[in-house]
Amino acid sequence: MNTATHPADPGTWVRGITIRQPWTTCILAGKDVENRPAPWSWRSLVLLHAGAATERAPMRDPLVATAIRDRALHTRAVIGVARLTGCHQDAVGAAPSSRWAQPDAFHLVLTDVQELALPIPWLKLGPWRPTQDLVNQLLLQLPHLAPEGTS
Repeated sequence: MNTATHPADPGTWVRGITIRQPWTTCILAGKDVENRPAPWSWRSLVLLHAGAATERAPMRDPLVATAIRDRALHTRAVIGVARLTGCHQDAVGAAPSSRWAQPDAFHLVLTDVQELALPIPWLKLGPWRPTQDLVNQLLLQLPHLAPEGTS
């Protein structure tokens, strides 16, 4: 790994977010916002970590069912990476900013989503900072990743 391209502390340019299934897989399939109860100030890369829990009820929703069709629902693993570019809440009475946006939630706007070919087992929860070992494993699969402003 080139430390000129990737700072020594991965927490300075990439974070992790734990999301229950099937929502993590929906993001890999095109879900462009992640709904959260509170806003986030972080803007940069986020590792998409599928938590231990899988919510069964959303799988009956046609939007979700279509997104996850023929996809594995990995749990307890980092399964992708995305760029978090914004966070907003839709105005009361306004049309949703995304078909995935839930009312009264803060919407983390995700772009440049990339799925990992091999999920990386990981047990942390919530928003978290990755270890150097985890980032090294990620870069084996996605060596082109770089912090904002570097190449």
